[in-house]
Amino acid sequence: MMKISIQSRPPTDSYLRWASQMGVDCLDAVSLPGVNQVGAAGGQGCADLEKLLKLRRWIRSFGLDMNRASLPNVSKFMLGQPGGDEQVENACKTLKVLGEAQIPIARPTFATSSGVWPETHGVPREWPTTIPMRSVHRGGYLMRGFDLAAMRTHMAETGVDRTEVLPEAWWSRVEEYYGRLISLAEECGVKIAMHPSDPPMPDAPFSGLGYHHVLDLRPSPNNGLLYCVGTRCEAGGTRMVLDEINHFGRKGKIFLVHFRNVRGSLASTGAFEEVLLDDGDMNMFEILLALQKIGYDGCLNPDHTPILKGGTPERRMALSYSVGYLKALLAALAALP
Repeated sequence: MMKISIQSRPPTDSYLRWASQMGVDCLDAVSLPGVNQVGAAGGQGCADLEKLLKLRRWIRSFGLDMNRASLPNVSKFMLGQPGGDEQVENACKTLKVLGEAQIPIARPTFATSSGVWPETHGVPREWPTTIPMRSVHRGGYLMRGFDLAAMRTHMAETGVDRTEVLPEAWWSRVEEYYGRLISLAEECGVKIAMHPSDPPMPDAPFSGLGYHHVLDLRPSPNNGLLYCVGTRCEAGGTRMVLDEINHFGRKGKIFLVHFRNVRGSLASTGAFEEVLLDDGDMNMFEILLALQKIGYDGCLNPDHTPILKGGTPERRMALSYSVGYLKALLAALAALP
């Protein structure tokens, strides 16, 4: 049976109690003790097992569990910079810790070779603040937007060249890193789930063919996808999402689903806007039916939420709406004959 997970801010008793009351099953992207503390007192750059076990016990005391964590970034390794080998070692050490703590899914994080675009969910580092990246929807709620033409214009004006953003050496490093990662994941019993590049630019590393290629780098039951419904719809619309769910799902390669809706796609309109679950191009119940058809029984994470008037920085109001909507969809799915 499919479950619900949410992105975790640094957890507090209040946040965990609220998540439990909303009917959430798991937390994703929990900040791992030790990983983000390099250079700080006691920081080691990789997860601390004792502290992670303590964190998991605390989360489970609220009837929740930890479903997925992100591995330390290996951006220096991907760019061939000093300190890159240390980053890989920290990622591998963290993976071992996740296995010992019985955290089932790990997400690897990379960086593009050009440094112009972050790997996921971001705005170009050089993007001028005068170009709006927020879209306004019913009642004034705000979410992320993206316009390909505006981005191209900006790049032309600033002389940014993306004709060679992923040289052969970059993919060679991906293959080297994945070779180590997947072998270790098999030993540790952890699944490696790659998120697609977002925005899904045609030349982004894990968009289009690159997203398929990452599975071919090291065929393994532990090598799969964090399938982001919203990102893939941004790339090619509803039909492509349904086709990919069928394609990857039949092979058992969907380990976790980011469940969000969008309006528009780069293929159809050259732009997209993120929206609430009921307010976009996709019929999200149709997406659930497709996931059920291929036997998916993992977590659904409504990962991106809007800024609502009266909401808090944790966006509990928006998340409550998304979780409630998703629970209603799951109840309707369960009621089908």
